[in-house]
Amino acid sequence: MKIGPKYKIARRLGAPVFEKTQTQKFVLRSEQKGGGKSRKPRAQSDYGLGMIEKQKARYSYGVTSKQFSNYVTKATEKKGNSGEILVNLLESRFDNVALRSGFATTRQAARQMTSHGHLLINGKIVTIPSYQVKVGDIISMREGSKKKAIFRDLDERIKTIKIPAWIKLDAEKKEARVDGMPYMAATELMFNVGAVLEFYSR
Repeated sequence: MKIGPKYKIARRLGAPVFEKTQTQKFVLRSEQKGGGKSRKPRAQSDYGLGMIEKQKARYSYGVTSKQFSNYVTKATEKKGNSGEILVNLLESRFDNVALRSGFATTRQAARQMTSHGHLLINGKIVTIPSYQVKVGDIISMREGSKKKAIFRDLDERIKTIKIPAWIKLDAEKKEARVDGMPYMAATELMFNVGAVLEFYSR
């Protein structure tokens, strides 16, 4: 998915939705851009605010507008809490699980790993980044990919990364098991789920 100038997009949305903007450098650049004479911010319409939350959400997970719209449709058609279901669908993406498990350092790298067949699901090659993993699925490294440059620092990385409670990582075997329903607490998300659903309900 072609994104464009990430620093500029993140500043416009007011959230560090890309890995490269989750740094002190981005914070400093944002402060510098906001320096000088202050201007009175323009009032946003409800539609405009909803659009911003939608953009935050889809950039956070690296999906296109059409893909995200499909996730919202699925979430609202299912019985239950639509917000929780939407987050579950996004977190269940194969590339996202690869990222959360520590196999990749960025969402782009996770997309590459999954689409190029470097990771397996239950011992089988799956090359669809959007594939929905299920509880009990085991993600592991393909034997022929273990010496690839993208896994070079994996041993050190998995010692420091914070793994979600719904993923059980076996650091020795380099395997990640989906141990529960994928989720993210509202405080951990960079977008307002309620505002996103309201935007699509118009």
